Amino acid sequence: MIIPAWPAPANVRAASSTRLGGHSRAPFESFNLATHVGDSSAAVARNRALLRRELALPAEPLWLEQVHGRQVADAAFAGLRPAADASISRDTGGVCAVLSADCLPVLLCDRAGSAVAAAHAGWRGLAAGVLEATVEALGVAPPQLLAWLGPAIGAQAFEVGEEVRAAFTTLQAEAGAAFQARPDGRWLADLYRLARLRLGAVGVTAVYGGQWCTYSEPERFYSYRRERQTGRMASLIWLQ
Repeated sequence: MIIPAWPAPANVRAASSTRLGGHSRAPFESFNLATHVGDSSAAVARNRALLRRELALPAEPLWLEQVHGRQVADAAFAGLRPAADASISRDTGGVCAVLSADCLPVLLCDRAGSAVAAAHAGWRGLAAGVLEATVEALGVAPPQLLAWLGPAIGAQAFEVGEEVRAAFTTLQAEAGAAFQARPDGRWLADLYRLARLRLGAVGVTAVYGGQWCTYSEPERFYSYRRERQTGRMASLIWLQ
C-alpha cells in the first residue's frame, strides 16, 4: 500500500494499492481489484476482502462503473455500482474508491476533516472536467481543500495525438506547457501537471503526490498501456 504523504486531518484515512500481495494469477498477478478485466471472480473477491481487512475499512467501498466522464456519486450508496468517475463522502459510513492502471487517481479532503472524495482522471475525464465537478460536489471553498495525486502514467511514457493536446489547450492555454513535442508529430503528455492546472484554476492549490509512473514500474504497478490485459489498483479515501 501507498499511504499519501499530505497534511490531511487525523480522521481522514487514505491509501492506494499496488499490484503486490494478492491472490490473482497471471496476467493479473497479484492484487487485482477489478471485476471487469477478465480475472477470476473468486480471486477478486479474496483481494477485496483482503483490502477491507488490511485497511480496516468501515464499509465496502463504492465501486464505480467508470466511464471517463464527470459524474460524481455519493459513497453512502455502496453496492449500486453507479456509472460515475468520482464519489464523495461526508460521513464515516462511506468509502470513496477509484480503480486505475495508468489513469490518474485524485483524492481530496477538506482541512476540517468533514468531507472526502476520490476521482478517476484519465485524459478524457480531466478534459471533461471531472476534477471541477468533484470540487463542486464537495461544497467546500476550494482554498480549504487538499488534493493528492496517486500513481499514474508518467510524462516520459504517455504518448498522445494532437487531438488530446487540443482538448486541453482550447480550454486552458497554459495547458500547452504540459505537452512535449515528439519528432513524429505526436506529444508526451504530463497528466500530473494537467491535473494541477485544472485544480489550480478552481482554487485548489494545496496539491501533493504525483511522482510515480505506472508504465515504467512493472514490478509495482499495473499499466494498461504497457500490458493491455492487466489488473487495476484502487485509491481510496474515507472518514474515520
